[in-house]
Parts: sequence; structure tokens; C-alpha cells
Amino acid sequence: MIKDLIYTISKENHSEKELKAILTSHSEIKFVSLIGIDLSGNDTDEKIPMKVFLDDIDTFLKGAIQTDGSSVVLPGIASLNNAKVDMLADVDVNWYVEYNYEHIDGETGKPIGTLRIPCFLYHENVAVDSRHILKHAIEHFKSTLLDLFKAHPSSLAAFDIKYDDIEDVVATCATELEFWVKTPNDKAEVEELSTSQVLQEQYWTRTKGVVRTCLEESLLIMDAYGLEPEMGHKEVGGVKAKIDESGKLTHIMEQLEIDWKYSTAVQAADNELLVKSLVKETFRKNGLDVTFLAKPIDGVAGSGEHTHIGIALKLKNGKRINLFSSPKKHFLSIFGYASIMGILKNYEVVNPFVSSTNDSLRRLKPGFEAPICIVTSIGNSVEVPSRNRTVLVGVIRDLQNSLATRFELRAPNPHTNTYLAVTALYMTMLDGIKYAVTGEKTEDELLAELSKKPEDNADYLELGRSYRSEEDVFEDFSDEEREKFFGKAPATVYENLTAFDKYADKKAVLMQGDVLTEKLINSFVLGTTKRWIIEINNRIIANYSDEIRACKPLHSIDKALDLDVANWMKINELRHYLMKDSYSKQSLFTRIKVATDIKKYDEVSNLQIELDEKIKELRELYSNYKKNLLDI
Repeated sequence: MIKDLIYTISKENHSEKELKAILTSHSEIKFVSLIGIDLSGNDTDEKIPMKVFLDDIDTFLKGAIQTDGSSVVLPGIASLNNAKVDMLADVDVNWYVEYNYEHIDGETGKPIGTLRIPCFLYHENVAVDSRHILKHAIEHFKSTLLDLFKAHPSSLAAFDIKYDDIEDVVATCATELEFWVKTPNDKAEVEELSTSQVLQEQYWTRTKGVVRTCLEESLLIMDAYGLEPEMGHKEVGGVKAKIDESGKLTHIMEQLEIDWKYSTAVQAADNELLVKSLVKETFRKNGLDVTFLAKPIDGVAGSGEHTHIGIALKLKNGKRINLFSSPKKHFLSIFGYASIMGILKNYEVVNPFVSSTNDSLRRLKPGFEAPICIVTSIGNSVEVPSRNRTVLVGVIRDLQNSLATRFELRAPNPHTNTYLAVTALYMTMLDGIKYAVTGEKTEDELLAELSKKPEDNADYLELGRSYRSEEDVFEDFSDEEREKFFGKAPATVYENLTAFDKYADKKAVLMQGDVLTEKLINSFVLGTTKRWIIEINNRIIANYSDEIRACKPLHSIDKALDLDVANWMKINELRHYLMKDSYSKQSLFTRIKVATDIKKYDEVSNLQIELDEKIKELRELYSNYKKNLLDI
């Protein structure tokens, strides 16, 4: 970091006068970039020279800058014959300056900076972007909650406050970032990575060499941006690096995590976007690759991005009240119980926004602490907070700090569109809160309903389902019991998206207050489906083809045993089944492509499940085949 650089322009300094004063005194900031977030979570990056921005600053602050809608994912909204999209600056959040440390300004000797301005995307005068959807959701959440307080003042009695004591409702959010880092072009054997993971050789161990440097640099620069990093450490995945002849570490393959302070919902999502950019650039300039894929290596721990959600009341006397914490001898307040019930009851329509890629669903498998069941844990007793890591939604409580109570959704990954995921969470929490407040439910009644057995009837939660478990969901239940009690997790992106059709009443929860409209949801589904199909046919099948071709006979005829020959015959038969066509029979690859061409997406989904199972079988067969050979 360099002295006298400006990293943040706070919302208090977004007037024309303040901006001109700041930007003219920092001539190293040469460009402006408007950041709009489409429905797939992609962020725009338009390089606008600073002179253009300053000459027309009033239009940038109060008007709209046009862009081509074909460059963002808004299918069914911005079409080729109606592609114009307007970008409006969001003046209510912090703006950031990102620096290119490889491009130095000749006049100031400082790195060239780009002012990044979050904005909203409008099509035909209607906001259609992820940031605005989240902002609208929070506004709807706050106004509805205040209306409920006013109509049902008894709901505030436990906090010993009245409606007129409230100045504001504050929706808080925080995310954690896990990622893999490696030396470019180096590979580690999956079996070696898996063994290290099981032995927990990497988790919380010391970072060394260039990885340590990158992690420390990342935390320091995050602090410069005012993000208040709280921790950086090694995660469970990785193997020990090697040392080359010059003493440098090579074959680096490690999983890391970085945490930072919470903020308001929209600002928290913006902060996450910034952190990913800072991390990637910091590691890259030190010669390391970073991936935010949820499951970059099959058979090894994936990367999550746990999302923390809270609600606070800001009182006129300056005090803050955590709306989830109970002033009584209870795990949670009525708002806490109701919120978690709302998430769990409606999670089928939250999940498509949380896990919208092939990669994300590969991570959500039993055995890697990945949440696959719609269930929560709140603890065996009020005195001992739960830390059950096998559930979907965890309740985080600090007995010494009531303001720390929050929910942790464990399913998101670094490529989750946080704006839409958090939108869905607040909308479903509101559904539960409405039920509890209008029904004048007590803490005991809500706890009993949250703790219901599958066969128990309930006023809000569904018959045949259970929603709370203090046990290990993976160890203490069979596969059949998990599906029966907590629901079956979708296996493919298509299965996940069909929830919008299967659960019309739950989808309606997201559409309250026109936060998510039919048009927006349909656009999200179209964009996600297109990405799913393209990735299967153009990336997954291509990668699997290379892997299948790499499975070659390694035994010699004169030294091979019957078992070696039999093993290879099984492998070769499976190779043909997967990718070799004949006059009489189509390979699995071809069947997927044919189903894609005729848009039979339910068949593509079923074939993808079979494909993943067959590839897993091929890997196991080939590994066992190699292990039995003495000479390779």
C-alpha cells in the first residue's frame, strides 16, 4: 500500500462539490467504472475517462448512462431488438477506488486508480438488476415490519419498548470467503489431497512463503478500504508445498478463508464483490492462481461462503436491540423463531438463488460438512449455544453479547449471487414473522412448532417434515431418513429451478410487494438454464472426454494377470458407453446432446445424474487398476 492514496468515498461525500474536490486532488484516479449486477451475479466494468465523468458529473449522479443490454444476463427482458439499459448511480453506498499497481502514473508516481460506482440497471424505466432487487426487498421488509409493530404492539412487549421508540430497522449481513490457491500449471493428486483432508493436516496450520505474504497483503489492503478484516486462515483442503532448487515453494495447493465485519445488506454484498477482486489481484501479482469455484476438485472439500443474517432495531435513544435475541430464558425471540421457520418452510424457492450452477451442486454432497438438508440446530439447552455444522441454517449466539445473535446459511458458495440470495432470505423470514405476529404466537409455541416431529400437525410448518435436529444429520440418519424428514436435495440445476413451478405458494412469498416479479424470476430461470446447458455440453463433456481418453491400458501382455486384463476390460467398456457411438447405439454424451437439441431438459437432467455416477465409477475402476500394476 502507498501513502496518500484514497480507497473509499463514503456516501456522505457523493455530492457534486465533494466529488470534484476529491477527484481533482487525486489525479492518479484516471477512470470511472459503473458496476451493475445482472441476474446471474455478473458485474459490469466500463472504463470511462475521468475527464468525461467530471465534465458531465451531474448526469452521472442524477441521470442515466446507457449501455447495451445484450452484454448483461437479462433474458426475456433486454432482447436484441430492445437492448438499451440505463445505469443509475447508487449514491447510498460506499464507492471504492481500485488501483492497478502494475500501471504507474508518470506525474504522481502512484498506481492508476479506477473509481468503482455501484449502480442500478433500468430497462424501459423499470429496475431489473440484482442490487435494486435487494434494496427493494430490504425497504419492503422494513416497512412491513414497522406496520406489524404498529398493528400488534404486544409483539414488542418482551423488549420493553413501544413502536414510537423505534427510529429504524437495520438489516445486517456478512459473508465469509473460502477459496483455493495454487501455483499455475501445477497439479496435485486427488488421493493425496483427500488423504490430507481426512487427516486434517492443513486446517488452521501456519501459512508459509508466498501464500503467507498474499494472505497478509490481502488483510492489510482490506483494512485500508475500511472493511475491517477479522481473520484469515487455512481451511481443511490442501497439501504440503514442495521446494525447488532455488528455495522457492512450488506445487502450492491450499484452501484459505477470509472473514470481515458485517454491514447493511446491500453494502455487505458490495463489499464481498470488492474482496474477491482484491484477493484475486493480490495473489495474481505474486504469481499464484485463485479460484472461487465451489468444487474445483472432485473428491476434495469445496469452498463455501457462509452468509450471516441479522435484524436490529435502532432506537431513538441511541440504543440497539437485536430482534433475534430473547430477553427471556429462551433460545430466540418470537422474531428469531419465526424468521428461521420462514426460511426453512420456503427454502425450496430460496435454493435456486443460492445454488444455481453445476459446480455449486457438486459441493453439496454428504461427507464434506456441506448442508444438503433443510434443517436447523439451535442447541440442546439455552445455556449452551449450538455449533452443529451439519445443518443448513445455524443459529449463532454469544451468551455475553445479545447483539451477536444471527443466522448462518451454510449452503452459499463464492459464486452465489449474494444480492438475490439475501433477498430471498429476508422475504421468507418476513413470511414467518407475519405468521407469528398476526397469530400472536408465544416463544414456547414457536419453539414447539420448530421442534415438531414429521407426523405432527402444525399451523405453519408442513406435515411430514421435521425442521430441527441437534444430532449429526449425516451420521445419525440414513439416506432414506434424511430425505423423509428434511426433504430431498436437488441433484441438478434443472431440478433446483423446477421448485418455482412445484411450489407456487412459496414462490408467491418472494413476490410480495413486487420485490421479485414473474418477469424477473422467469429471466433468472432462462439465464440459469442457458448457462447450465452450455456448461454441460461445452465444458463438462469436453473435460470428461479428455479424462476418458487419458484412461489408457498400462499393463504389458507378458506380465499382466487375468485380474489386470479383466479390470481393463471393465474400464474400456465404460469408456465406450460414455463417449463412443456405433451404428446401433448412441453414447451417453450423444444422448445428452440430442436431448439438449430438442429442449428435453428433464431428460438432460436425468442423463447428467447418470453421467456423474459413471465418471465416478470410471475413476474408481482406473485407480484400482493402476494400483494392481507393478510396472507402469
